[in-house]
Formats: sequence, structure tokens, C-alpha cells
Amino acid sequence: MEQKEVYTVTNLVASTDLGLTLDLYELTTHFKNIEYEPEQFPGAILKFNEPKATILIFKNGKIVCVGCRTRDLIDKAIRKVYNLLKPYASEKRKNYDLENPVYDLTNIVASADLKMNLDLFKVATELPDIEYEPEQFPGAIVKLRDLQVSLLVFKNGKIIIAGAKSLEKIEKAIKQIRKMLQSTVV
Repeated sequence: MEQKEVYTVTNLVASTDLGLTLDLYELTTHFKNIEYEPEQFPGAILKFNEPKATILIFKNGKIVCVGCRTRDLIDKAIRKVYNLLKPYASEKRKNYDLENPVYDLTNIVASADLKMNLDLFKVATELPDIEYEPEQFPGAIVKLRDLQVSLLVFKNGKIIIAGAKSLEKIEKAIKQIRKMLQSTVV
């Protein structure tokens, strides 16, 4: 039986369309926790303490939810933002199902400890698709193109996986990088 990889999900990024048309300037007059500076970014930024999440809001009703660690928290954040914004919508284009919010999981970020000490110079010279510039950043950047994920690999064996769209891809990325790094253990 294959051993399951141990990792911690640190951030989920999800996007959805609330079916609302919004005046982002008007929202800033009603809520102190919304920032909107269109010359810097086309969306408004709303921060929640409960659930802990940051919501990027666009005038066409699309939102991006970042900072949640579970799907449950994403569901709560989406429900909360919909209920908060619905009274301020200039148009409601569709009936949004608050019981089962529909969203796309666009990025999962996770961390893991491979429990190995690595020679990152050796990693950079022996493996493909590696960026390592120790003067600029203490970790190596590994791109696993087949899984469409990137990993930050540190000499103490800790890794950060970004870009995955499923937990299965996180598992596969950890297994793949573990195999790739075996020859560079010190």
C-alpha cells in the first residue's frame, strides 16, 4: 500500500460570479472594510475577519476569494459577501444558490516537509526546470509542467506547492519531487 503524503493546505483561491452588477465606488461609501483604487487595481478589496478571507470584487459581479484553508470557509465567505452586496446591486442577473455556492477552485497552496537536507546547488545543476539564485531567494523554484504546479524547495527539505487545482495534484507533486530530489540529499 502506497503511503499518503503529509501536507498542510495554507491557502485556497476560488472564483465565482455572484450574478450582481455593482458600483464599486458606492460600496466604499457603505463599508469601511472595502478598498477601491481603480488606478491601481480594477477591483475592490474586501477583508473579512470571520471567516478569515480576502475577497476581490469586480463590478460585473465576479469575485475571487483568497485566504481560506477549507472549502467550508470558502462557502461561508461567498455566502457572506453575497448577502452583504446584494442590497447594493444595480442589477441582479441570476438567482445565486446560497445553500450550494458554485465556484471554481483556481489555486491550492500547500506546504510539506520532505524530511531531507538538500544541496540546492546540486538540485539546480542536476534537475530540469529549476531556478536557483541564492543571492535573491534562499529556495529553488521547481516547475512540474506535467502537473502545472510550481514548488519552492528549501535546503532543509521544506517545500511550498502552488498552482494545484486539486488535492490529488498536491499529492502527486510531493511524490514526484521526493523522487527527483533523492540524488541531491546531503
